[in-house]
Amino acid sequence: MAQIGIPSLILILVVALLIFGPSKLPEIGKAAGNSLREFKDATKGLVGDEKPSDEEKQE
Repeated sequence: MAQIGIPSLILILVVALLIFGPSKLPEIGKAAGNSLREFKDATKGLVGDEKPSDEEKQE
């Protein structure tokens, strides 16, 4: 994967601002954060299925 520098990040943010507008960017960021959190929780459950954690053993 190519490395993204500071100028490239600024360009991406400016283009996103032009496309979506300033009022939609916080909503898009929140939705992206929620999606990443759900994905992280789902993958944690898949990895955790192989051997139970200490908390599951106590229940």
